[in-house]
Amino acid sequence: MSALFLSSIVAILVSSLLMLISWALSKRSSQDRQKASPFECGFDPMSSARLPFSLRFFLLAVIFLIFDVEIVLLFPAVSLITTSLNLHLLIGLLLFLLILMTGLLHEWREGSLDWMA
Repeated sequence: MSALFLSSIVAILVSSLLMLISWALSKRSSQDRQKASPFECGFDPMSSARLPFSLRFFLLAVIFLIFDVEIVLLFPAVSLITTSLNLHLLIGLLLFLLILMTGLLHEWREGSLDWMA
């Protein structure tokens, strides 16, 4: 019974000590408020949140995410080609790349990739 009591006291003391240390380290002055605020893509977090959002930036970010996910989908196909060359895999991969390149060409011609236009 005394071992259980002693371990409970030690656990309470250690957790109290950790909470006290974290509280002491988390003290920040009011001057650090601007420095510690999050930086969100060029927006000033201390100003109004009702400013108009750039639609071009949003479209470019979505295009980046789409192409990023498609590149991740290409990695398993490339590793399968190195181990065994299958005609169905090769046709599927070429069709996937054709669709990817067609989408890229469409976005390029539409002007969505021109940031400064």
